[in-house]
Amino acid sequence: METTRGAERQRTAAERRRRELLEAADRVVLRDGPQASMNAIAAEAGITKPILYRHFGDKGGLYRALAQRHTDALLNALRAALDAPARRRERVEATLDTYLAAIEARPQVYRFLMHPSDDAAPSPEQGFDVGRHSAPLLRRLGEELGTVIAERVDLGPDSEQTARIWGHGIVGMMHAAGDWWLGERPFPREQLVRSLADLLWGRLAAAGDLPGGPGF
Repeated sequence: METTRGAERQRTAAERRRRELLEAADRVVLRDGPQASMNAIAAEAGITKPILYRHFGDKGGLYRALAQRHTDALLNALRAALDAPARRRERVEATLDTYLAAIEARPQVYRFLMHPSDDAAPSPEQGFDVGRHSAPLLRRLGEELGTVIAERVDLGPDSEQTARIWGHGIVGMMHAAGDWWLGERPFPREQLVRSLADLLWGRLAAAGDLPGGPGF
């Protein structure tokens, strides 16, 4: 029994330490964006780089942990927007705005997750191989959104397959349009939200909610 309690304490301490290290990594990412390095993160956490590797394996492991942390938070926010007591058009706009507001509020985090460093030198201490990992992150968002659509909207025959197509298509649209807009800021976010909602509104406006579902 004592052995079990000891193992549980060790596991809890390890989880707490991992969370602290991710928070230190977040601070470096907010400061350095895609140029964040393992050296800088270790220094921010007050540890040596080998200890950082012990927790995450390598830079890819740390990147994946940070990506999951931010993707989980974004998905929770998107679900909250979809569940808001409002008409469908308003919820569509709120969902688009939630994504765009998130990348606008923390552009350095977005660039870290989605863009390799433009200034990265060949040295392994410079930056993260972000391009190799960003596609799985977008696929996860697309699958999650497709599941939400399948659970809520009656799209007729092949509804589940259509919902997956829509999920990945909407995420691709948000990502591409948001990436361009964040770089140039040619007009207010609200205008981009309205224009993207207009693009989506055709068949989505005509589709009915699934009986007994939470609605969309």
